[in-house]
Amino acid sequence: MDDRDAQVTPDKPYYVYALKDPRQHPARPFYIGKGTGTRAHDHLIRPDHTPKGDRIREIERAGAQVLVSYLVEHLTEPEALRLEAELIAAFGTQASGGLLTNTVLPSGLGGKERPGLTVPAGAPEKAQVGLTLLKDAVLEFAQANPGGVKNAEVASLLGLRSDYGGGSKDYLSYSLLGLLMREGKIGRSGKGRHVAQVK
Repeated sequence: MDDRDAQVTPDKPYYVYALKDPRQHPARPFYIGKGTGTRAHDHLIRPDHTPKGDRIREIERAGAQVLVSYLVEHLTEPEALRLEAELIAAFGTQASGGLLTNTVLPSGLGGKERPGLTVPAGAPEKAQVGLTLLKDAVLEFAQANPGGVKNAEVASLLGLRSDYGGGSKDYLSYSLLGLLMREGKIGRSGKGRHVAQVK
């Protein structure tokens, strides 16, 4: 147990961290995340097949070690989520011309422009971090209910009810279910229910 573990409180176990490339001076962050326990170091034990994992392997092949920097500790999960989103927005993702390998933007989204419209710096990253959290919540709800869930249940029980102009209801939850179906994480049963796919 390290000094950090001794200071963690049960109600505030989260922290926000950065993975940094030591080959640059000063070392520059290439990934921002939130976690508890050993989450920050888990990336280094089993690098995945993402731009983040590729960078970790590249650093190690060069004979260097990734630096793990704890930015803020003793946070609740909502505090950690908000700070993580703010930092990702501030540094920017590589998809939007920034530093980070975080994959919060769907491929093809970064760099699109519409004449006459201004997209504030960091807004796409914040939106995509939020979307990821919403999809995770819907997927966890479906996984906890093997018989499947209906859109109305997703909307009401996860607090996602929407009413645009009085006529279009619960499109947000429909959209989230649709995205998860496109990703192959949720399927439809014959009874109009949405069922988590077992991987």
